[in-house]
Amino acid sequence: MTGRILAFCAALIWGGFLAVPALAQGFSALARIDAESSQIRNAGRGAEIELHLSQGVPYRIFALDGPPRLVLDFQEVDWTGLRAEALLHGDNLSDVQFGTYVPGWSRMVLELGAPMRIVAAEMEVDPVTSAAVLAITLDKTDAETFAALIGAPQDSRWDLPAPEPLRPLLPKDANAPLLVVLDPGHGGIDPGAQVEGGVDEKSLMLDFAFELGEMLVRSGQFSVQLTRDGDYFVSLERRIAMAHQAGADLFISLHADSLSEGGAHGSTVYTLSKEASDAASATLAERHDRADLLSGTDLTAADDLVTDVLLDLARQETQPRSEALAQSIVDGLAEQGGPLNRRPLRAAGFSVLKSADIPSVLVEIGFLSSSRDLENLMNPEWRTKAARGILSGLIEWRIRDEAKKPLVRQ
Repeated sequence: MTGRILAFCAALIWGGFLAVPALAQGFSALARIDAESSQIRNAGRGAEIELHLSQGVPYRIFALDGPPRLVLDFQEVDWTGLRAEALLHGDNLSDVQFGTYVPGWSRMVLELGAPMRIVAAEMEVDPVTSAAVLAITLDKTDAETFAALIGAPQDSRWDLPAPEPLRPLLPKDANAPLLVVLDPGHGGIDPGAQVEGGVDEKSLMLDFAFELGEMLVRSGQFSVQLTRDGDYFVSLERRIAMAHQAGADLFISLHADSLSEGGAHGSTVYTLSKEASDAASATLAERHDRADLLSGTDLTAADDLVTDVLLDLARQETQPRSEALAQSIVDGLAEQGGPLNRRPLRAAGFSVLKSADIPSVLVEIGFLSSSRDLENLMNPEWRTKAARGILSGLIEWRIRDEAKKPLVRQ
């Protein structure tokens, strides 16, 4: 049985171009295009677009002019094996280009033979294999109608929050609770990993975030804010911006992925990799409002060079603290009996870890593709032990971090 997603943005439907978000992949791999099955063909005065993907991903569609074009943005597609000449059949669309747009995003641009509007757009995702088919139907329209539909849609689920006035940071009492921003992965149109029986990553991680958050608050040493407190989509950039706007002391992203190969299992804690760190400053400066890049510092008027230097300086102090935080959480989880992955400490380029001045980790609680991990994640008693392990790690990290503060350049 195939799951069907029809998520039209009502404000943009108008019988014309619209923003259409759909199901999302897990964070571990890109969706891959099935080049042999995908095709674009004439359909009367318009065209039919059919893209076959290895898994569902969030996407949006909008129009550009000069010449008339249809733009499809994805998070995120590997176009390997796709050739324009094999994809296009018919002459109602004259050209197609595809590739990486910015880090984390892929783009396909279709050059239209004439102005067109979207008649229908939907992504069907197989609940068993996660394979997806994006089907779009276009029809010819007049230039005036097309002109009114040009431009990328504004959607709070995709775009950064509006910048707010920067508030100076007040000195904190050393004994005051530390603010921990918990980031339950995925949400809304992005379910994350899924297994049979209706179990998905977004729901499990939201439940775990509430359970962990309550335990942290009850300890008296931490206050907690969540990047989402319900089943709705929050972009990766918005999650980081929320942590800065809240003045977070720590950022912990929570996930439970699913891997079809390799039999991965056990908890894993990630920090930002050295390679990703080298490029992170430039990416942040490009994609974020500069008032949200460093807590207490407005970089709006700073040029790229100054911004890059300041972010790198902040990261030199933050990265060792993030690595110490990851080790403490691993130790805390081990004290509670795990199970831990055979390599519980890892580094990767996850976007939510790229804050320059907030110690950040991504905790892979377990893998839904592992029957043992899935059983644990569904067990409230095991989740309580895992939450207790993370709390223990945070308390130990705070003690050691406070002891090192006099040695750290302020």
